[in-house]
Amino acid sequence: MKKMDYQNVKGTQDYLSNAEVVRRNIRRTLEDVFIQYGCKPLETPILNYTELLASKYGGGAEILEEMYTLTDRGERDLALRYDLTIPFAKVVAMNPTLRMPFKRYEIGKVFRDGPIKTGRLREFTQCDVDIVGVESQIAEAELMVMALDAFSKLDLKVTIQYNNRKLLTGMFEVFGVESEKRNKAVLILDKLEKIGLEAVITELSEQGLANSTIASIRKFLRDENNITFNYFETYANQNEQVREGLNELKELDSYLDYLSVDNQCVFNPFLARGLEIYTGTIYEMFLSDQIIKSSIGSGGRYDNAIGGLLGTNENYSTVGISFGLDVIYTAIRNSEKRLEDSQDVDYYIVPLSTPKESLMVAKDLRKKGFSVEYEMSNKKLGKALNKANKEKIRNVVIIGEDEVKNNQIKIKDMITGDENVETYLFR
Repeated sequence: MKKMDYQNVKGTQDYLSNAEVVRRNIRRTLEDVFIQYGCKPLETPILNYTELLASKYGGGAEILEEMYTLTDRGERDLALRYDLTIPFAKVVAMNPTLRMPFKRYEIGKVFRDGPIKTGRLREFTQCDVDIVGVESQIAEAELMVMALDAFSKLDLKVTIQYNNRKLLTGMFEVFGVESEKRNKAVLILDKLEKIGLEAVITELSEQGLANSTIASIRKFLRDENNITFNYFETYANQNEQVREGLNELKELDSYLDYLSVDNQCVFNPFLARGLEIYTGTIYEMFLSDQIIKSSIGSGGRYDNAIGGLLGTNENYSTVGISFGLDVIYTAIRNSEKRLEDSQDVDYYIVPLSTPKESLMVAKDLRKKGFSVEYEMSNKKLGKALNKANKEKIRNVVIIGEDEVKNNQIKIKDMITGDENVETYLFR
């Protein structure tokens, strides 16, 4: 019989216990923060109709190329979700009686048949929070502060870069970019840090833009004053989109300044975010130490998605943020932090020819709320103590025949080396 060559599908990964302990701690930390901020849990299906995910209110052409599609027995066109945003927008569209504002979180797997890089596989876990029904930039401020809280609890220092899509599209309008080319131009600008100024200018030129337009964009990208709001005041007087975007940025900045987090939140006039869904403020989170160059979380306002799915074009004020569990795990694994050393076992029970009695002690300790590991493989005491040391289990309960006879259990503290004898009534 031919031996099967076992391997994971490219872009997927197994996480053994040590790794999964860290990932679970990240997930719990994020979930605790989400709950602390008043978010309600939600779960959406992994399988969706292709038509939903391919909607123009979804991720745009670039993501659609990475979408996993399939058909079921009824020959229906289905797809695996590539993010949690559009399935969430679908939920709101299908449930008109939801009370607003509606604030939800969801942690789940998503799938993209795209390039594999550090912290990004083809099957990965997103942790999202979205708020529907708040027009004010206070929603963005709340999500950004929540993100800073979450990363602080994970002991990761981050910087949040933010911008506004209205500001960018308005600037391109001022520079003479035709309306049908503006969205593409914004997406090209999103590559600025990755490919550099000249490569961006080359790509913009390939869109057939006028020489005067290219010259204006080049000047804009090179101007040292473009990192200040004041730079855009003149343009705001000429263009409504620039004016709206600038006003929203100023409102957001006023919240960030008042909450004293403006030093961790930085205005980046070229941040564009590579998705077509966004309509207003956008933001990305980066590790301050740059262990990983790409963002480890992102989000923004997308007011057209829900109304678009309903076919009404009604404006639903919606803003969201997404944390990448896998990239956060990679950041922690690559840093000096040792979250994997955390141990959930309170007691490790070692039976010495006393299997039934030891099992009863384990049962009673668990009933009291302790987490207990029971040694099932008849390890000798020395080997069991070595295991406890390696796995950083502090309390080892030793139960031999003498202990049973004397109605006692012996508890060894693996840190201090002390042994305490406690009374225990065996049957």
